[in-house]
Amino acid sequence: MKKYLKIIVASLVALLFVGTFVFLWAKSRPQEVVYEEFTPRVLDLKKTTIITGKIEPRTEINVKPQMSGIISEMLKVAGQTVTAGEVIAKIKVIPDMGQLSSAQARVRLAGINMRQATTDYQRMKALFDKGLIAAEEFEKTKQTYKQNQEEVRSAEEALEVVRDGVSKSNAKSSSTLIRSTISGLILDIPVKVGNTVILSNTFNDGTTIATVADMSDLIFRGNIDETEVGRLVVGMPMKITIGALQDETLEARLEYISPKAVDNNGANQFEIKAAVTKLGKSQIRSGYSANAEIILAAANHVLTIPESAVEFEGNDTYVYVVQGAGKTKTYVRRKIVTGLSDGINIEVKQGLTAKDHVRGTQKVDDAAKSND
Repeated sequence: MKKYLKIIVASLVALLFVGTFVFLWAKSRPQEVVYEEFTPRVLDLKKTTIITGKIEPRTEINVKPQMSGIISEMLKVAGQTVTAGEVIAKIKVIPDMGQLSSAQARVRLAGINMRQATTDYQRMKALFDKGLIAAEEFEKTKQTYKQNQEEVRSAEEALEVVRDGVSKSNAKSSSTLIRSTISGLILDIPVKVGNTVILSNTFNDGTTIATVADMSDLIFRGNIDETEVGRLVVGMPMKITIGALQDETLEARLEYISPKAVDNNGANQFEIKAAVTKLGKSQIRSGYSANAEIILAAANHVLTIPESAVEFEGNDTYVYVVQGAGKTKTYVRRKIVTGLSDGINIEVKQGLTAKDHVRGTQKVDDAAKSND
């Protein structure tokens, strides 16, 4: 029994040794190297760059009050359209006590002068009717009387303006009515009824009542790296895609390239602006994130090969041209002249014809993969 057990163990050891030897021999065999092969093709090449930015209205203004007060009524909400001169809100004036006292005193003084002027006018008129005074004296008294009438009206209007912010004579053009200065869409109304607002002055920008923009005239604003800005020219066409509107593509034309760079996370970038020349069917909102694709260079109907098949050596470029077939196949290194590249395919200006075959990247055949 022990004899048979020894034979079995010896057989297993021998099989393990032979199997290990066969495995190592198979792994040490040289694997056949297979390459991709390509035929030059005639294509249109475009070198493009993507610029990130956002969509903005060209004209966007902040509507501010012409006097301080409290919002008494809002006539519009964000999202509504307005025309130039249309009322957005109404303000209730908070009168300054010093100005109010002065205006009231002026009204009282004007009243006193008016009563005296009325008495003088009536007296002189009676004398003039009787022929006791000259016409010149009566005309002077009459002029003084009319001047006092005008002073009373002026004092009363001044009091109304100080107290109410508006007088009866200029109610339609009152500063208490906040009007839009342009036609467009109301983007934002940051105040509510009851909020206190102040006018713009030397020490304060004033309270913004509403933000209005002309959404029919849009621009794309973005930044481009300094390595690519030299290829841009004002007037270049652009295609803009909006992240929120996947199926929408806008057409634009480059109209501005900043002459000064800005530092963006350690990289020098230049601001650009492009006028949107063709809008889509969807409603475009201010501030949409967008990507602009701009063609930096183009080569149409040129001979091309995959850039992976090109070997770069200094300023020279080479390819390996296939010659022969089967076991007699060889690869001959040939110098070529290249042109524009789109990152996938590259233009061949000299050195190849459409009938040539070039070697590409190395690949491993199925047999080699099974050995792995």
